[in-house]
Amino acid sequence: MKISLPFALAAAAALAIALEAPLATAVLGLIAFGVLHNVLELRYVAGRFAPVLSGRFLAVLVGLISAIVLCRLAALYVGTPARYAEILVGYGVLAAGCAHALRGRRLAGAAALLSVAAAVSLRFPGYHFVVLAHLHNVVPLFFLWEWSGRLRRPGLFRCTQIAWVLGVPLLILAGAADFALGGVPASTVAAFAGDPRQIVAVSAPPGASTLIGARFLVVFAFLQTMHYFVWVYFLPRHAPDAARAFESRAPWLRGWRAWALGGGLGAALSVLFVIDYASGRALYGAFASYHAYLEFPVLLALVLSAKAGGAAGSQLVFRQTASERQEPAAVSR
Repeated sequence: MKISLPFALAAAAALAIALEAPLATAVLGLIAFGVLHNVLELRYVAGRFAPVLSGRFLAVLVGLISAIVLCRLAALYVGTPARYAEILVGYGVLAAGCAHALRGRRLAGAAALLSVAAAVSLRFPGYHFVVLAHLHNVVPLFFLWEWSGRLRRPGLFRCTQIAWVLGVPLLILAGAADFALGGVPASTVAAFAGDPRQIVAVSAPPGASTLIGARFLVVFAFLQTMHYFVWVYFLPRHAPDAARAFESRAPWLRGWRAWALGGGLGAALSVLFVIDYASGRALYGAFASYHAYLEFPVLLALVLSAKAGGAAGSQLVFRQTASERQEPAAVSR
């Protein structure tokens, strides 16, 4: 119960502020925690799944994601063509993950599925990027589910995660919270962040009505806040083994240095956010590609669990020490 309580309290608080001020929640949350959660998430993923993210496979992923970074920067100047290029390279990242984790018929089937999905994304790029934005906020469910395998009785914890990741957003989209919607006011935040409709467009399907757009914005603000809670508070506190594994690979980021790096870069970027929010958002979005896209090959390995040895499906990735099998001090039995 104790390990689930922080999520229930955080979800209640995140929902309250997202309903009251969704635009401010999304904008100010990004400025305050965006860069820091990038650094801490990369630390966790690279540490926890080191057997997957290593060697030639890691080099291929870094190369592909670096191309996505260039696409996002190029989009500032050439617009649509760069967005199409990002879609293609993004599916290249997924293809690399499938090629690493699958063989034979399963690989052929995955290639066919990715081809169809890529065609749909290229046909409807606006929907592609909205789905990508929300999917990124949902990703913690998979990492938390995997982490909870160390608990003796993970049932309540997993139900709590499903409730806030899927249950609450579905209720909001169904209109259950319309009576409490705070709308998208032309506030001080909107004044420096620019046209609120452009911010809503990041989270709402193209052509959505004002009401539907407000619902999607609330969902985005809520999930983004919980996303930060997971990466900035929960996993650093309850998964120190992942940090230690990362530090063995990058000792120059040991201990407080990772926090200092994230906080320092975040503070520097916040100046640009305040001066020119659009430029700050574009720069952040480009370099945030590393943590956003690196998740997907790891998730594929988690879900597919196919390739022995180097992939996440092998026993090497999920082998737990005796200390990991014991519940953390904060966990209630």
